[in-house]
Amino acid sequence: MPMLLTRTEPALDLLGGDPGAPALVTPEAQVDYAELRARVDERRIALGGGRRLVFLSGSNTVESVVTYLAALAAGHPVLVLPPGLDSAARDALVAGYLPDVVAHADESGVEIADAGPGSAHEFHPELALLASTSGSTGSPKLVRLSRANVLANARSIAQYLALTPADRAATTLPPAYCYGLSVVNSHLVAGGSLLLTDRSVVEPEFWDEFAELGATSFAGVPYTYELLEATDFASRELPDLRYVTQAGGRLAPERVRALAGLGRERGFELFVMYGQTEATARMAYLPPALAESAAGAIGVPVPGGSFRIDESVGEGGGEGELVYAGPNVMMGYAETPADLARGAELDELRTGDLARRRPDGLLELTGRLSRFVKSYGLRLDLDRIERRLAEDGIEARTVALDERLVAFVAHDRLVAAARGTIAAHTGLPGRAFDVRVIAEFPRTSNGKPDHAALRAHAALLAGAASPAAPDAARPASATSAGEATADLRDLFAELLGRPDATADDTFGSLDGDSLNYVELAIRLEERIGELPTDWPGRTIRDLAALGSERAGGTLRAAPEPASAEAPVHAGRGPRVEGDAPPAVPAGRARRRWARLETSVVLRAVAIVLVVATHADVVQLKGGAHLLLAVAGFNLARFRLSGGVPRAGDAGSARRARVRGLLRSVGAIAVPAVLWIGGVALIARSYDPTTVLLSNWLVPGAEAWSDQWRFWFLEALVWSIAVLAAVFAIPRADALERRHPYAFAAVALGAALVLRYVVSGGITPLSPMRYALPAIAWLIALGWLVARSDTTRRRVVATLVAVATIPGFFGEPVREGIVLGGILLLVWARSIPVPAAIAGALGTVASASMFVYLTHWQVYPQVEEVSPPLAIVASFALGLAVWWAWGRATGWLRSRRRRLSRAGAPAAAR
Repeated sequence: MPMLLTRTEPALDLLGGDPGAPALVTPEAQVDYAELRARVDERRIALGGGRRLVFLSGSNTVESVVTYLAALAAGHPVLVLPPGLDSAARDALVAGYLPDVVAHADESGVEIADAGPGSAHEFHPELALLASTSGSTGSPKLVRLSRANVLANARSIAQYLALTPADRAATTLPPAYCYGLSVVNSHLVAGGSLLLTDRSVVEPEFWDEFAELGATSFAGVPYTYELLEATDFASRELPDLRYVTQAGGRLAPERVRALAGLGRERGFELFVMYGQTEATARMAYLPPALAESAAGAIGVPVPGGSFRIDESVGEGGGEGELVYAGPNVMMGYAETPADLARGAELDELRTGDLARRRPDGLLELTGRLSRFVKSYGLRLDLDRIERRLAEDGIEARTVALDERLVAFVAHDRLVAAARGTIAAHTGLPGRAFDVRVIAEFPRTSNGKPDHAALRAHAALLAGAASPAAPDAARPASATSAGEATADLRDLFAELLGRPDATADDTFGSLDGDSLNYVELAIRLEERIGELPTDWPGRTIRDLAALGSERAGGTLRAAPEPASAEAPVHAGRGPRVEGDAPPAVPAGRARRRWARLETSVVLRAVAIVLVVATHADVVQLKGGAHLLLAVAGFNLARFRLSGGVPRAGDAGSARRARVRGLLRSVGAIAVPAVLWIGGVALIARSYDPTTVLLSNWLVPGAEAWSDQWRFWFLEALVWSIAVLAAVFAIPRADALERRHPYAFAAVALGAALVLRYVVSGGITPLSPMRYALPAIAWLIALGWLVARSDTTRRRVVATLVAVATIPGFFGEPVREGIVLGGILLLVWARSIPVPAAIAGALGTVASASMFVYLTHWQVYPQVEEVSPPLAIVASFALGLAVWWAWGRATGWLRSRRRRLSRAGAPAAAR
């Protein structure tokens, strides 16, 4: 038996279970409360006598939990650090606080570094736990929590969650984050148990262990629940799941309702909670029965706590600063070791959040006190401005740069509308604020808007706009950043055939299209890592900065997003003050899974279905028609992007758009005509109209023939050519830029009318179903999907697809393939795929047009020998032609540039 220490020092005992009841569970072992208590007492000896300052680097392992509980039981003030904390932050904390013990615990054991006997510090008798104010644990400012704070909050959480010894929580959050630590504390106090795991919720193994080991709950931040949308969580059988909790940032009301509705169907409850580290963990919760009807509210105070609203701070009218009181309110802050001896200094906690009490009595947050700016003598509420913009259909983020309001929107076309709304709502003159375009709104790893990153970005933009900015203000990495920018500019110039590319160009402004999109994305990932989902809208300079920041280990002005649509990983974005967790560990998922844009996956899958069906390996038709809708989707993204141009620029913007559309026509038509023409000369199998992609114009065709083989390319070329003609008309171009969604809807309506007129009904006969008048609506439908940027518009696109696709072929399976693919395009911006095949899928998607073009000459010759071999041969030739075409056109562009430089006057060079 281990030696038991006499508990003469201040102690905190969290072990509330019966000796034989399970306390800690892993896939390999189970520790009951008797064994856990014995191991805690033994670890107390290793930590030393007296009271000592303990820094614990730990994760969700048995040894970490044992060491944490031993420190509390021995009265040692303990700070839990994330094991992945960078060395500079760790060294700064150690140098600032001089811990007496530094322990590192993981699944292999525990290492304890002892600075010497006793302690050089003085501690307040009640001090038990230290916690970071921001979740990053990189700041020397720490929260001081007493034994009473920790115990009161653990019991309060256990009470409103109705925890019993039968409850077992899976540790989905790291213990260095106060939310994750509160899960440990509350379950042990209640005599429940913990399923210890560092796996990510995107890993199938996590859910296998969850079900096998009888877990009853898990905790999540907003990012957790976004990740879950990319998994099969909604359909998994989890018979023991009793409840889930959410905190660490605001979860959008529609997501709350959806999750609560899923819980109602599947038999689990959702607890939405609100808290800050300064109140140990939790201050409020929304009762599960109200989750659907009161989504957006933070609910009621936790047992033992209370709120008041200080209307002297804020705008009044029932709104003011939210102030919390309760036994879990911290003792105060610590910034130096001397602060560890100070006692409790607060009776209540001023949260810094603005709130109001709803008519139903529930509390609702309305903003942050720091979210105000005084400009031109006016006190402006940035959150209220964002809400007003949202009411006008403009998603925006606002920050204050000194006394200047800066608003960010995600699209060029929203700039003018945003300026009008802000001016009308605030009364500010146009020169008093800025509206900037940003590809993605940055946010912290727990899903909160990252206003600090936006302020930093606004400052960078303001500095870049000033030609007199001193060199001293430039970052130390300016030289390397410049080299990275030049490298990426050359890459864009090479792959897009635009030697005139500049650092301020984007994929869209350089007329990138779906044919070169995937290859450029793959090459960019080789240089800067996983791409933000809206990278086509980011400038080359921004992408280079993103790569440089990653190489330097930081993400400041342009952190990666963390959503269901974002790549499945947990980046370390910049953090803001408050209840913000460190990154949710993606663990093995980063190695096993990757995310590809839905359009890329659909292109790859559709071309595989086309070739496999033609080779008689399967009979799953519809891939080519789905490709047509995907082409319309990408056409809207890459060729019809761009907002309302500035005064005087409308003509040049219109001409640039038309040139881009005509380049797309050439990118498809030139290789197609060369290939089909070559085959016609050799085999004499195609008519001149087929070679010229005009077979659909030949009258009198009543049956399918080989001349219809390239209907897909014909439809694309002629549709894009018609659009170029339409947008050459100034009024049409201006109308689409001002009303992009309405314009797409009208275009789809016109295309559908044309379909029904020429088809003579719902189901056109073959070969009419391959002629442009009957299928142009699919391109328009993809266009509408690309413009459906709100939930309401996505619902409309869904209804249109459901109403128009069934009956088109008279073949339910074929229609199901097209409809299913389009619905994926509507609702899923990206799809998780095994990382091992992600590159292959991207390559196949890039080469899809060339595979379609060439496979007609391959599979008929091989399928009689082996249909699967016919598929392989078709893709082999298509990929080879795609590669050769890329190399040839690249060489021609390079030669043209060299000739251009050689012929330029010396003065110009």
